[in-house]
Amino acid sequence: MSKAAEVEDVYAAIEESAQLLDVPCSREKVWPILTAFAPFEGGIIFSASAGERHAGDLDLTIQVPRRVGDPYAHALENGLIAGTDHPVGTLLSDLAAHCSVNEYLIDFGVVGGFNKVYVHFPRDLQGVSKLAGIPSMPAAVAENADFFARHGLDDVAMIAIDYRHRTTNLYFPLPEGIEQKTVVSMLRDLGLPEPDEQVLDSVRKTFRVYATLGWDSSRIERISFARSLDLPVVSARVEPEIERFVTGTPYTYPGERFSISIVKWSPDGEWFNVGSYYQFGPLQWEVLKKILT
Repeated sequence: MSKAAEVEDVYAAIEESAQLLDVPCSREKVWPILTAFAPFEGGIIFSASAGERHAGDLDLTIQVPRRVGDPYAHALENGLIAGTDHPVGTLLSDLAAHCSVNEYLIDFGVVGGFNKVYVHFPRDLQGVSKLAGIPSMPAAVAENADFFARHGLDDVAMIAIDYRHRTTNLYFPLPEGIEQKTVVSMLRDLGLPEPDEQVLDSVRKTFRVYATLGWDSSRIERISFARSLDLPVVSARVEPEIERFVTGTPYTYPGERFSISIVKWSPDGEWFNVGSYYQFGPLQWEVLKKILT
């Protein structure tokens, strides 16, 4: 398949998924990002957030092809994002210098445009203390090292760099899930209310927890728990279009669609994000198989 035909197929799937959410999809906004990061050699994930404060966009996570070396530099060169003197602009190169990166992914919204780069290194897990020593890493990572250690969050498999919001996420793999008392302890330590019993029971099956931190504050801005889709819990707490989206997006692999649900807590409250895999990259499938078997 030609690059143009592949981009056209993915764009059609994006447009179909956006319609499920009643989100406007502009070819002029989406096409330059797709063409800049084609061909699509690996995973593609559609995701959306629920709630008035967080809804209104369709996000795409796309694995960066091998031909692209530095995805942030590539985004700059293609006019997808503006340059900055902020440390967020050097974190990717600093991570590449200190970690054996297995793959990169990008994240963009069909409305909001280019957002993030994910640095994925599941075969070279990094401790919090090592990451805290990276020059451009937010000081909040070191300042919350005791929190992470206290709750058994020792090794990081992926970091997201959010250029739009100037934050970073640390992703901790939890292949055996998490105890309810640990979740409650985390939320209490962060000054957040205890969740209801149904949500708490669902979160036990988390395969990855991640914390959001920035450069302007020492606090953990958000704590999130990802698991395979728990539709009964999600559908009772989100708008109808979110359920329609997560159960109706197109996908390319045999068998049933694989989707995830993520519950997020911050001082602003609790909300859900859902994601549906359009296609898998080899490493993503390898990681998920270990979690789901």
